[in-house]
Amino acid sequence: MRADRTRASAGAFEQRRDRLRGVAFRMLGSGAEAEDAVQEAWLRWAGTETEIADLDGWLTTVVSRICLDTLRTRARRAEVAAPDAPARAATGAGIDPEAEALLADSVGRALLVVLDALGPEERVAFVLHDLFAVPFAEIAPMLGRTPATTKKLASRARLRVHAPARIEPIELLAHQAAVTAFVRAARGGDLGGLLAVLAPDVVRTADPAALSPGMAVVVRGARAVAEGALALRRRSREAVLVLVDGRPGLVVTGAGGPVFAVTFSVRDGQIAAYDVVASPHRVAALTLSLLP
Repeated sequence: MRADRTRASAGAFEQRRDRLRGVAFRMLGSGAEAEDAVQEAWLRWAGTETEIADLDGWLTTVVSRICLDTLRTRARRAEVAAPDAPARAATGAGIDPEAEALLADSVGRALLVVLDALGPEERVAFVLHDLFAVPFAEIAPMLGRTPATTKKLASRARLRVHAPARIEPIELLAHQAAVTAFVRAARGGDLGGLLAVLAPDVVRTADPAALSPGMAVVVRGARAVAEGALALRRRSREAVLVLVDGRPGLVVTGAGGPVFAVTFSVRDGQIAAYDVVASPHRVAALTLSLLP
């Protein structure tokens, strides 16, 4: 009998695995951690003798609480880390990097970047309600909050995720076009493309944590800046286009959230200056939101 119940349970769980993985991945932004959360939920269900009337709701609750614990642990670690310690992208073990990339693309890399900037409770409330239509009355007990407070958490997260641009629509399009051309040329190793989008007197500044040893903090002139961008070609492949402080910019994230960001100043369709922000306290102060 026990074996029959286990097989039936496994079948029921597999029917729900993709959805649970989707919930966990949007909360954690890491394929490896999402898989761990889903597997932990399976172990908890397999170990219970209680009949569960609403299995979908029960499993979603368990996965969400596991994810919330993970997010809170991350936040505590960030609080005790040295304020200006160089941030490093983390990769989880036990999952194929290509599978991770495909999963991120299916969710939307920009959305994951913006979600990484939310607090643990805001992220859980927003993901469950806005992305998976879970009622606030069901989310509230997971967070230890009232439904009204949970609704406010989701609303605050929504305002951050969809914060508007701080420039006019025509300027926004020009700014976005310049940044897109820059990152496309950097990824492709296209020196000519970079020189075309950079103003002759362009200035690149950067926090030391973002630079390889020996690279200058300030670089002036289109050719020198373009050659420096090509030297960091690998990082440009990981960059995601989002609004950074209300203007199109680039962000690279690790398992613990944004690692560094690039803010741009655009003049007459060309990039006049850009700043690579990598100091953790500066990164934390940035407002990240989705492009409209």
